[in-house]
Amino acid sequence: MSCDKSLNGKAIVQEPGIAGDLKRVSVHDPCIVKFSDAKSGAEKSSMYYIFGTHGVAARSADLASWESFTNGYARKNNVLYGNLAENLAEPFAWAGHNDADCTGGFAVWAPDVFYNPHYVNEDGSAGAYMIYFCTSSTYCRSCIGYAVSDHIDGDYKYKGTLVYSGFTEESSKDKKSKIDKKWTNTNLPFLMESSQIEAGLNAEWVAGNTYNTDYAPNAIDPGLFFDAEGRLWMTYGSWSGGIYILEIDAKTGKAIYPGKNGVTADGRVIDKYFGTRLAGGHTLSGEGPFIVYDAKTGWYYLYTTYNYLDSKSGYNMRLFRSKSPEGPYTDAAGNSAVFESKRANYYETGIKVMGNYKFSRSEGYRSPGHCSSFIDDDGQMYLIYHTRFENAGESFEARVHQQFVNEEGWPVTAVFENRGNRLAAAGYGKKEITGEYEFINHGLVSDGSYVKKPKNIRLKAKGTVINEDNEEIGTWEEKKGSSAAVFVLNGITFHGFFFAQADESSEHKIAMTFTAIGENNETIWGVKL
Repeated sequence: MSCDKSLNGKAIVQEPGIAGDLKRVSVHDPCIVKFSDAKSGAEKSSMYYIFGTHGVAARSADLASWESFTNGYARKNNVLYGNLAENLAEPFAWAGHNDADCTGGFAVWAPDVFYNPHYVNEDGSAGAYMIYFCTSSTYCRSCIGYAVSDHIDGDYKYKGTLVYSGFTEESSKDKKSKIDKKWTNTNLPFLMESSQIEAGLNAEWVAGNTYNTDYAPNAIDPGLFFDAEGRLWMTYGSWSGGIYILEIDAKTGKAIYPGKNGVTADGRVIDKYFGTRLAGGHTLSGEGPFIVYDAKTGWYYLYTTYNYLDSKSGYNMRLFRSKSPEGPYTDAAGNSAVFESKRANYYETGIKVMGNYKFSRSEGYRSPGHCSSFIDDDGQMYLIYHTRFENAGESFEARVHQQFVNEEGWPVTAVFENRGNRLAAAGYGKKEITGEYEFINHGLVSDGSYVKKPKNIRLKAKGTVINEDNEEIGTWEEKKGSSAAVFVLNGITFHGFFFAQADESSEHKIAMTFTAIGENNETIWGVKL
């Protein structure tokens, strides 16, 4: 244990944090997995891995400093895929290799890696590391495949392609492409002939040489998870027709398709091939879905990311939840994650986890998004995402923040990145909390054109909150015997936590912070001056 005396002159007991500079890695669309195997030696007995787009991956012993270990799109001896072009020949026959948007190169994106103890290997043994990935050539012509390995580091052996998108009813080709997009060049004929899905094209999928992106998804960004009963699921999708979910046979890794078209009890689409729609639709923004199940709360938390991924377009993460893996998923305001029609104010749906921002004790962040979430063995939850930066062009790095489940059952995200500090179980005293703060409300809109700078507020000892003009704008309280925080600001109630953690300045001083989610889907953050 250690003490920091920088807060109002009174010592705050802290768990030892991670000191010094952290090693950074540029991993886009990071998925997180924990690897534990005593047979691998002490240096790898418990490691955290992130896998991302373009064959890039890294590992860490502390969820703070990272080391890359892959070789990107190396054609031979590729760390993850072996001989890249040969091993992934089947998905590349549809998209992702020297074609259209990826002419002269590859496009293998957004994998998810996990250990599946139920997978049956060729020799009859059980258990394998599995990687689900997507290859893509246009805004909608993509497919999702999977591969397996005995080792988390790879290489992974290709096993099959599950979902195709961007197909047409008649023969058709995209610009700079030799690939015929006719639906018969996907796995649909085989699935129909083997009675896995009903025969015939769904009239909603295509119209002649046009793929219906208002209804059907872009088959990218797979995310895998086990539910409370041990069933395996894959959520996926981007923009277009929304986010969908398919059950996966844990023994084979193959999809269990609905087989017939239908609707859920709450009126959502069940497509015989694509699965059940969870979110989005009507070509509105949303991609990078990831679901994490929290056994303590019984909630399935669904993350998606709105807007385009570059530094200027306001990429930002959104949060929903459900008591069932197949939904329905709703936000803090009770809105469905599914868009019922094409509308301009879709950004009002979904808790905005964070957007562009800068505190005086942090970097300026732009377009944080495409996240995964993870609950460690000790119960601590983490959010892992990539971000771009103010005045740094399109360069990006992975970041990890701690999360804590508030009184309303929502994970709130710590202000500063993870350095191993721990929430004070019994809470903090008024002297540690009261005072002047830099304050940011992440709002709801996708703020791509600017980086939010903080305003100053003051938390007074009597429980009131004062703004820069010395006007009372609400109240605050810390729940007795805990770090749980409740704010009422301008009539909106926010639930979250106070958290003393290392800041992101060069000295990494302990700062009192707060983080809370409002009943209106907004997230507020504060850093004490």
